[in-house]
Amino acid sequence: MADTRRRVKLYALNEDRQWDDRGTGHVSSSYVERLKGMSLLVRAESDGSLLLESKIQPDTAYQKQQETLIVWSEADNVDLALSFQEKAGCDEIWEKICQVQGKDPSCDITQDIVEESEEEKFEDMPDAAPPIELPPCELSKLDEISEVFNSVLPSPIRREKLANAIEYEGYIKKIVELFHMCEDLENFEGLHQLYEIYKSIFLLNKNALFEVMFSDEFIFDTVGILEYDPSKPEKASHRDYLRNSASFKEVIPISNEELRQKIHQTYRVQYIQDVVLPTPSVFEENMLSTLSSFIFFNKIEIVSMIQDDEKFLTELFAQLTDEATDDNRRRELVNFLKEFCTFSQTLQPQAKESFFKTLSNLGILPALEVILSMDDPEVRQACTDIIMYIVEYSPSMVREFIMQEANQQDDDILLVNLIIEQMICDPDPELGNALQLSGVLRILIDPENMMATANAWASVPFPQKTEKTEFLSFFYKNCMHVLTAPLLANTTEDKPSKDDYVTAQLLSLILELLAFCVEHHTYHIRNYIFNKDLLRRILVLMKSSHGHLALSALRFVRKIISLKEEFYNRYIIKGNLLKPIVDAFLTNGQRYNLLNSATLELFEFIRVEDIKSLVAYVVETFYEQLKDVDYVNTFKGLKLSVPSILRNHRYRRDARSLDEEEEIWFEQDEEEMEDGEAVVPVTDMLKNKMDEELDHISKIIDGKRARESENKPPSPLKNPTRSPSPPPPSRKFNSSPPAASTSPPASPEVKTNNGGITGLVDYPDEDSDEDEDDDRNSSIPAKRPRLAT
Repeated sequence: MADTRRRVKLYALNEDRQWDDRGTGHVSSSYVERLKGMSLLVRAESDGSLLLESKIQPDTAYQKQQETLIVWSEADNVDLALSFQEKAGCDEIWEKICQVQGKDPSCDITQDIVEESEEEKFEDMPDAAPPIELPPCELSKLDEISEVFNSVLPSPIRREKLANAIEYEGYIKKIVELFHMCEDLENFEGLHQLYEIYKSIFLLNKNALFEVMFSDEFIFDTVGILEYDPSKPEKASHRDYLRNSASFKEVIPISNEELRQKIHQTYRVQYIQDVVLPTPSVFEENMLSTLSSFIFFNKIEIVSMIQDDEKFLTELFAQLTDEATDDNRRRELVNFLKEFCTFSQTLQPQAKESFFKTLSNLGILPALEVILSMDDPEVRQACTDIIMYIVEYSPSMVREFIMQEANQQDDDILLVNLIIEQMICDPDPELGNALQLSGVLRILIDPENMMATANAWASVPFPQKTEKTEFLSFFYKNCMHVLTAPLLANTTEDKPSKDDYVTAQLLSLILELLAFCVEHHTYHIRNYIFNKDLLRRILVLMKSSHGHLALSALRFVRKIISLKEEFYNRYIIKGNLLKPIVDAFLTNGQRYNLLNSATLELFEFIRVEDIKSLVAYVVETFYEQLKDVDYVNTFKGLKLSVPSILRNHRYRRDARSLDEEEEIWFEQDEEEMEDGEAVVPVTDMLKNKMDEELDHISKIIDGKRARESENKPPSPLKNPTRSPSPPPPSRKFNSSPPAASTSPPASPEVKTNNGGITGLVDYPDEDSDEDEDDDRNSSIPAKRPRLAT
């Protein structure tokens, strides 16, 4: 087992001045030939990969903070930090660094990065700068003190020497005593000068000084000095707020006194950074990085100490789920848990995984089920935030819990159904909480985040295919009806039964989730759409008075058509489901708006992608209504595409045969879904069957044309000496093919089938193209329709 003394977390400061976790590993110091010097090496404890290889430069300033931190800046202006698990390991590495640089290990900083001008001035001898003598801390010397503090800020070396002098002489305590004197005398000029002096101490960016300023002894004096900002017309009341308004509540008694003090300190320092200190300039912000680090590592310590206190967390969850707990008490517990989870976001991945496993073992998800159904909006919002933290980190953990509880209780109280119900019943007119919950739901049903390896949260391996198949099958069987209930209830007639703003917002949100399902769930959502005739119900919303809802319905259709799946195309054609879109487009008239553009884009997509069945359907059914739309070439282009479709023998089959096949397909599909088997083989079988039948029909047409060409008189030729090419041989599909008619065919009679689709014709005086196929399928009538030319 690796030595825990050398176990570290590696952090890097990002552009937002926040520490990013780079991994956990073990640090060592050794000579690296490639770098030509002693270097710090950090290897990941998970796979031994190299996380850090940093040469200990003789002129790099290393700082030791809080006994377990070493912070420094690389040559390329990257701030790095090593957080040690044990103080002994930090001391060992610090001694190595000081040994390389020839420094005393008792110091907290080795040296500063020397600026170019200072290199020339001191000839690479930063210690040549004279020490700073602090003036006596007296009222009469405030101008002199302020001048000294302000004069050192441009020079890193002098900043460090000033910080050392302040720490060595206990100058902060003297400043605080002077502050009390000025405040008692109401000496506002002196108080304003002390504010500027104290602000300069912050800009020294020295962790050792922060530990003194933020100690229990001086934290309120620090806040008090910063109340007297000379740029403000009146004194602030930050101390009064922290003492009286921001009262600390121990929702669960904290027996660890160190933890209690750390929580107090972190809250107050965060308040100083966010509220008390003025907004820093870019220059000042770079000089306050140590303050951000102080807060960051405090939060990590708080989470670690609470997580290690099993008695504290056990009591917390026991009270959360206890029916005897009153609403006010539960509100306090939930808000604490939310804050706890918020702090956990600072943890590195491995520590965060341990954190959420601890919460899972303590029963956080069953507790959230109880909380989520409460009437208190503040509690529900906090609960939503907690669920989002958990789902974002490990959706598989939540999915596993949902699958397990499905075997133990009714659908109505499943966590996922509670999430959907809270989304549907959000009282906020803008549906802020519903939007957040829809994000949770989207993550849970996203196949992209379903695990490719064994499920880390389960005792039994949970491969990707199994997780996807099992959870999606479960979701469509137990939860989809809850999600679509508001949609189906509002579309029972030919227009929305409720068309208020909140309902429109909610239905738009549901349509976004359904569109996501269409894109990612393939046959599960397809079966649901077909069985519920869902697309027809959605298109009722095209008549909504709210334009954004009509556009949501249109986007859903666009998502389906973009898949270019023939099953969907046949479903649309058979039900004449583009009619509501065309009606809405015509009703919109000449208005140039989103509905106009989105509708035109839909038909343009059908034309450009050459979706033959839909092209023929649109032209035959709607061309007369749309032919006058000449400010785009979309509909003319669709019209021109129809002859090429006929030349390629791609024409629509009788709806009666489609009815029979689709009914068989749905019956087979439902049986397969009940058995828990995949539906993909059924889909492939039907596609193959369609292709075979279309090829067979194409052969019939070729044979018929060949026989007709044998009976036609030869066309005159420009070169009379050249004989015409022989006609192609006829393709006989039956032993006695029907004779070709010598009389011209009668004018075709246009008919409309039950689905409202025009353009299918019968030839009363001529045999149908599929008469020869009677012996293959005797149930097909003698007269079969085909597309009109």
